[in-house]
Amino acid sequence: MKYGLIGEKLGHSFSKEIHSLIADYEYNLIEIEKPDLRAFMTSRDFLGINVTIPYKKDVMEYLDYIDKDAKSIGAVNTVVNRNGKLFGYNTDFYGLKSLILKAKIEVLNKTAVILGAGGTSNTAKAVLESLGAKKILKVARTKREGAITFDELYEIASSVDVIVNATPVGTFPNLDDAPVDLQKFTNLSGVIDVVYNPLETKLVKTAKSFGIKAEGGLYMLVAQAVKASEIFLDTEYEKSVLEGAFNKVYLDKQNVVLTGMPASGKSTVGKILAKKLNREFIDTDLLIEEETKKTIPQIFKEVGEVGFRKIEKACVKKASALSGKVIAT
Repeated sequence: MKYGLIGEKLGHSFSKEIHSLIADYEYNLIEIEKPDLRAFMTSRDFLGINVTIPYKKDVMEYLDYIDKDAKSIGAVNTVVNRNGKLFGYNTDFYGLKSLILKAKIEVLNKTAVILGAGGTSNTAKAVLESLGAKKILKVARTKREGAITFDELYEIASSVDVIVNATPVGTFPNLDDAPVDLQKFTNLSGVIDVVYNPLETKLVKTAKSFGIKAEGGLYMLVAQAVKASEIFLDTEYEKSVLEGAFNKVYLDKQNVVLTGMPASGKSTVGKILAKKLNREFIDTDLLIEEETKKTIPQIFKEVGEVGFRKIEKACVKKASALSGKVIAT
């Protein structure tokens, strides 16, 4: 293998397509079970890899050199093989910092909260420190050294300016999940969610509905990939490479949704669009029948229009959460 991403579960990953937009090299997604990590790392049969959950700390023991920033964060997400020696870096720092700056969220002299106490939370802490946060608190489900609980967080909610979600809560398919209740944070000015699938988590959507600046993690993902590619190839890209890759991925992940009265032709048009755009077509009527194992007339007969609309709403929501599709509702 030349280049790729290793992790335990990678079905949600956008990394392969992102790297294909950055440079012309082979990049693969490699799912590795925990017992197999040692064999993979000691074989050193790659030129460069990115590392994701849950191995950002685990890979460090196999490295010959760890960049000082990655060492201080305590996590490595980029490894390069240079003449048989493994060098480790953390490009998530660059990615998250780029995301916060793009979102124009003010951190200087602010009180910031990091949700989660894992490896990504260490990166978030380092970034917030570099941007001049006045106070930084980590939040964990249970009481531990260096972190407060969510109950303790709610007690000081009115003093929090910025929230960074460094947990996987809200990741597809758990679209109705959010790590905190934003209504309790009366002085909040910014929300960053490192989750990138869906493009907008419930946390981000809720923040925006309250008039709070908020962004999901896609820009971070692309920015860290660009930095990783620079390390892989020992080069430096123009800013346009990052912006171009992000815009392309963002547009590709947007859905095209057709809605209209029955027999209006939305399914026919949808199929044509899907073919032209090389996207999967989803007919929500067919999805409803697949989910319920019943025909639409049967559903109407059993639960009436009110019951059908409830089922329809759930299926439309499920379809819309899938990225890059053409959907007829």
